Amino acid sequence: MSIGLPPKPKRRIPQPRCISRYEREAREQGHRLVAGVDEVGRGALFGPVVAAAVILDPDKSLRGLNDSKVLEAEVRERLAAEIKCKSIAWAVGAADAFEVDQINILQASRLAMRRAVERLLPAPDFLLVDAVIVDWPVAQLPLIDGDARCRAIAAASIVAKVYRDACLDRWHEVFPQYNLASNKGYSTPDHRRALLEFGPTALHRFSYEPVRLANSGILWWKNYLELEPEPAQGCLFADEPGGGQ
Repeated sequence: MSIGLPPKPKRRIPQPRCISRYEREAREQGHRLVAGVDEVGRGALFGPVVAAAVILDPDKSLRGLNDSKVLEAEVRERLAAEIKCKSIAWAVGAADAFEVDQINILQASRLAMRRAVERLLPAPDFLLVDAVIVDWPVAQLPLIDGDARCRAIAAASIVAKVYRDACLDRWHEVFPQYNLASNKGYSTPDHRRALLEFGPTALHRFSYEPVRLANSGILWWKNYLELEPEPAQGCLFADEPGGGQ
């Protein structure tokens, strides 16, 4: 009887580390007010896309900062409160569903980011941004997967996520049939079923296909069936899981 070789252990893919290197390098270049900027809610079918901007205080310790998507809700809420207490400045901005439909989700995300940045006091002199450039006249560094690699961006993602989740909890009280408190407006099976049963609200994103498909009987939104968005919203970002960023 032959004995087979044991299976090779699966190779672990190293995860990015959330570090302060980028903030430190910006300060070494002479910048003193370095803000991290991120947004949440790009893939949601309902509600606004929300952004936050945070200027961390390099002299105050903040443990546990990471991409908001990998943190438990209780941890996010605790960290959001700590970030607000210990940071030099923080601010939130948003773009609503109407703006998402009008200018597409990528531009609406950038708009929400700009609104968050322009509310910071003191104003930042350098931006660390998750993946994109913000329409704001200061030096910037866009970082792919920035919320998992950069502490300032991670802090912004946490503040934005906690703020948007609280908004969706309140909207759940108005529209309980969509289960927004659980799915946070994302394209989950229960949300899609509710769309087919009850139709969309005025706060759904009609440029997103699941909303358009559930909307065919509502006359005043039929223009979304006739117009092809350019670029199509679904092509701008990969599908995101329910409740994620």
